[in-house]
Amino acid sequence: MAGQRTLTETERAISERLSAIPIDTEAMAAVSNVYRAASALRGHFERTALAPHDLTWTAWVVLWVVWIWDEIEARHVAAEAGISKGTLTGVATTMENRGLLVRRTHPQDGRRVLLSLTPKGRRLMKSLFPKFNAEEKAVTAPLTAQETRALSSALRKIVMALESEA
Repeated sequence: MAGQRTLTETERAISERLSAIPIDTEAMAAVSNVYRAASALRGHFERTALAPHDLTWTAWVVLWVVWIWDEIEARHVAAEAGISKGTLTGVATTMENRGLLVRRTHPQDGRRVLLSLTPKGRRLMKSLFPKFNAEEKAVTAPLTAQETRALSSALRKIVMALESEA
C-alpha cells in the first residue's frame, strides 16, 4: 500500500526492519523525530502564519535573521539560516524585488554584501512576528510548560554540541 505513513506505522516498520541490527534505537528515534517534527512545523507555518504574506519558510528565516541583526553580511545570513549562499541569493533577490530587503556592498570590501530590511520589511516583521509566535504557542500547546522548557533545553544542547564541532 503506497502513500504517506503515520508516525506509529513508520516506527513499527523501522522496529521490524532493524530488530536484528545492534543499534541505539533511542538515539535514532530522537534524531528521526526531530527531523519529522521540523518538516511538520515548516509545513504548518507555511500554511498558516506565512501564507497570507506569500512567504516560504526560508524567506521567513532570512527576514528574521536580518531583522534581528539590522544589517548583516550575506554569508552570515546564509550560515544562520542554514542555507547555501546560492539559495540566499535567490531568496534575497525575491525579497528585494518585493521591497522588503536591500543589499549593499560592504564599505571596506567590495566582495562582501550587506543585507538590511527596508522600512516595509521592518513593518512586516513587526506585524507578522506576533502572529508567527501565536502559531508557535499553538503547536506547543500539547506540551506542559515544563515539557516545553525541557524540549527547548535538550534541543539547545544538541545545537551547541554540533556548533562546537564546526
